[in-house]
Amino acid sequence: MSNRATRRRCRVLLTTVLLAAALGVEPGAALADPPPPSPFPDAVSANGSHLIDVRHETPKLVQAHAYSASMNRSIDLLVLRAADESKPAPTMYLLNGANGGTEGNWLDETDLVDFFKDKQVNVVIPIGGGGSYFTDWQRDDPLLGKLRWRTFLTEELPPVVDKAFNGNGTNSIAGLSMSGTSVFQLALAKPGLYQGLGSYSGCVRTSDEQGQAMVNAVVARQFGNASNMWGAPNDPAWAANDPYLHADELRGTSIYVSAGTGAPGPLDTLEGARGDVAHLAYSLLFGAPLEAVMRMCTDQLKTRFDDLAIPATFDLRPSGTHSWAYWEQDLYNSWPQFEKAMAAKAAEVSGAAGDSDKDSEEGPTG
Repeated sequence: MSNRATRRRCRVLLTTVLLAAALGVEPGAALADPPPPSPFPDAVSANGSHLIDVRHETPKLVQAHAYSASMNRSIDLLVLRAADESKPAPTMYLLNGANGGTEGNWLDETDLVDFFKDKQVNVVIPIGGGGSYFTDWQRDDPLLGKLRWRTFLTEELPPVVDKAFNGNGTNSIAGLSMSGTSVFQLALAKPGLYQGLGSYSGCVRTSDEQGQAMVNAVVARQFGNASNMWGAPNDPAWAANDPYLHADELRGTSIYVSAGTGAPGPLDTLEGARGDVAHLAYSLLFGAPLEAVMRMCTDQLKTRFDDLAIPATFDLRPSGTHSWAYWEQDLYNSWPQFEKAMAAKAAEVSGAAGDSDKDSEEGPTG
């Protein structure tokens, strides 16, 4: 990790610790007592999930805790506010990889603060969920605990974010590596919630032999047991949560998928690694073969989309490892597509509301 990212992460962690101490809440831990009230009384989901507190690290960067009723725990959030907070804005959700963002996340490893500073969008980064695939697990895991991330991300968090941060009800979501699978699953679980969907270096097929091996490896790396997530290998839940098998249901969503080949590329340099020699070495030794596997998965997904005639952007790079420099580039390249999709939805909703108001004013005819 670069020195800049290390300093930034230390500031965020310090804010988190101080905030947790003030609230009597251990970040990510189950709550024994009722959660503190929300500073935004009207920003509460249907099941009572809400923000516990909000603190500004900078005028635009917010550190917050959200209480998830389904998991009975607090979830750390990083929120980058829209350029003009007085006007309604869409929301861009960014999911981290297999470790959930506790060791390297979108804020630490990219320049998204600078990229989004003049853009009318709220950027929300949940921290946590390592090895969870951001889904609802069938059973509590002895080490990972009670995992209901799908409920949190699709039912609990969006209405809270919209109310607290002046959201306009339109959303996009993007993820990398493990969460490059999750974004498809979340979109399938809540049709219409996301207008844009980005999957960077993900392996979307989960229920075939190769997919199950990948999922088991990712979960086991975080010391979890995937059988607690979707059951035994022959459990129908594996197929039910396989976006490859349900790709046709994604039609109408603006989709951007990317992957490299594993061969060292233009960003696999010391500069691309922000001066972090260890990070560069890891990318070349481990990120190279891992990205090669991701490319095979992505090629397979593209074939599936082509067969079903589902429109999507596939950015198949001729090189590149499994590393942050490429995911940062992927986010920036895909943003215009997501921005356009959310703006179109907002205009559609606004137009429908205007027509309804007009009809109401004119009264019944005939």
